[in-house]
Amino acid sequence: MAQVLEFRLPDLGEGLTEALIVRWLVEVGEVVAVDQPVVEVETAKAMVDVPCPYGGVVTARFGEEGTELPVGAPLVTVAVGTPAHPDPAGDADRGSGNVLVGYGTSEAPARRRRVRREQAAPAAAPAAPVALKEGPVPVISPLVRRLARENGLDLRELAGTGPNGLILRADVEHALRTGTDTARPGSPAPVPAAPPVSAPTEGTRVPLKGIRGAVADKLSRSRREIPDATCWVDADATELMHARVHMNGASGPKISLLALLARVCTAALARYPELNSTVDLEAREIVRLDRVHLGFAAQTERGLVVPVVRDAHTRNTESLSAEVARLTEAARTGTLTPAELTGGTFTLNNYGVFGVDGSTPIVNHPEAAMLGVGRIVPKPWVHEGELAVRQVVQLSLTFDHRVCDGGTAGGFLRYVADCVEQPAVLLRTL
Repeated sequence: MAQVLEFRLPDLGEGLTEALIVRWLVEVGEVVAVDQPVVEVETAKAMVDVPCPYGGVVTARFGEEGTELPVGAPLVTVAVGTPAHPDPAGDADRGSGNVLVGYGTSEAPARRRRVRREQAAPAAAPAAPVALKEGPVPVISPLVRRLARENGLDLRELAGTGPNGLILRADVEHALRTGTDTARPGSPAPVPAAPPVSAPTEGTRVPLKGIRGAVADKLSRSRREIPDATCWVDADATELMHARVHMNGASGPKISLLALLARVCTAALARYPELNSTVDLEAREIVRLDRVHLGFAAQTERGLVVPVVRDAHTRNTESLSAEVARLTEAARTGTLTPAELTGGTFTLNNYGVFGVDGSTPIVNHPEAAMLGVGRIVPKPWVHEGELAVRQVVQLSLTFDHRVCDGGTAGGFLRYVADCVEQPAVLLRTL
């Protein structure tokens, strides 16, 4: 006799709480194998093919292409062990060999993460919000619980807008903005809501979801939590440009300008490790990180992404150039994995490619600093006591003022400028 198993949207890692269905890879009635991808989704981090841990016949799909589902919502149901459609993997009860957070890699499907049955019930449209005053709180995401806890919100007083009253991150953020919940005793009083402002009804509306929504959330959180400051300096990049020409004149892989700047950053962070850190608010501690995972801003058709070069401090310029090129191509084609988009400790932002001289970057939360690089253009410059036309760039550093004072930030930026003006300075750190 066939057993119908329900496969729900798994926790794809890195704190992601929802995903957008981009494309279904299977049809109802189709036979699937264990670990066969059944749907392509877009998370706040990347495009991901989601494999099903069961083998059998697809009996139902949940969600149309273009809709967003929370983690834990049903994706597909699969009938396993039917005589007419034997399990392609031979034994569906063995479970998947492909690791998905919340699902086992062996033994019975009964060990799947348990989610309230009423949350998993399929529906043609989202259920009406339900406010639970007592009993279990319908929350899947630990990030939602943490956000509520840090702001003194009682989740039992919130009306969830997810399926069957599931409380989403947007519900908590709405409560913070409007002050509609009840705070726990002893917690800070909610900030009074600003008077409502009527939004214009005309014009095109663009949903804040996927990468655009993730960027909005992250930048808002950075502005909300990080007391940032920015300092900047103009630098003569003529010698750096000459050095790159000479390096690329020899045989071997070509060195990109971004790779040279990345090498300068790792050298500067070795001297000023305060800027390679993060702030643990709960412990009230600054955590200085031992490894440099260098992120760099990349603009793609899907929006702004920040690929991360792992262990950048251990790489030479040639290795940095190769890894930056690989990640840039993956960003362009939309094949970056969530792991390649997370875990950065410092970000390099070359906005000069957009033809602008300066900017005040927003720190990439939870990092502590970001180096911005403007365009390199010929400008009048006093060189060796005489006026000359030189290749000039503006460098800016936005930093979390909690991790260091202006003297440290200024020292870091001055060292970067010295390396740009005199690349031989780097020889002392090689």
